[in-house]
Amino acid sequence: MGLTHQSCGSGVNREIFQRGMVPGAAYVIALAGNPNTGKSTLFNALTGLNQHTGNWPGKTVLRAEGKFIFQGRVYNLIDLPGTYSLLAHSAEEQVARDYLCFGKPDATIVVVDATCLERNLNLVLQVLEITAKVVVCVNLMDEAKRKNIEINIESLSAELGVPVVAATAREGAGLAALQQAVAGIADGTVKTSPYIVKYDEAIEHCIRKLEPKLKELVGEQFNSRWLALRLLDGDETVIRSLKKWLAEGTRVRAAAGGEILA
Repeated sequence: MGLTHQSCGSGVNREIFQRGMVPGAAYVIALAGNPNTGKSTLFNALTGLNQHTGNWPGKTVLRAEGKFIFQGRVYNLIDLPGTYSLLAHSAEEQVARDYLCFGKPDATIVVVDATCLERNLNLVLQVLEITAKVVVCVNLMDEAKRKNIEINIESLSAELGVPVVAATAREGAGLAALQQAVAGIADGTVKTSPYIVKYDEAIEHCIRKLEPKLKELVGEQFNSRWLALRLLDGDETVIRSLKKWLAEGTRVRAAAGGEILA
């Protein structure tokens, strides 16, 4: 199942992604990461008892949602399924990708394991291809210390072009700094310049030809470079979803113009 007609366009937040489920929430934050990175521990540490669980609509994939308050503002935190990739080969990957693309969170936290950073950065780079509103949380810093692993957080942030925060979620270490970084991304006071993966020149040439045409179709609603990559990859779920989203937009514009819809 790709992004269906009901999960796109004007109905996306109401029917599937439900941004406004937490009353009074100022911002919606997505929480992504590989399995076994301590993502659930971080979710629990941030939200405490202010959380509830269910399934994503039409899926058997668990959906956890909660809230935290930082500097007087309420943040609605959506815990996405743990995934190694966003290429939509599994229900979990599809849910995570669809939410980041169509759910439009105000910021996304990507949790990575400090003891195997290189492997986890694959997901970080994929998320950065979709959205620039990212904070990377390098978790399990205590485990890294025990293994004599040192991570230059400042250099990593400079390389990725987004805020990077060191944390040990089970001890509560780094949570205040993480919340501060998330707040800055969500309210727009912190600007990012995410690292862009460059592909072979043949691929980049095709991207340059496709991207302007896609931007004409979708404007700033989606990352046109990411869409171009998915089209070149022959991703049928994205192709179908894009067609349906465009069709939905046409119907909404027609309704706004007072036309009678079939």
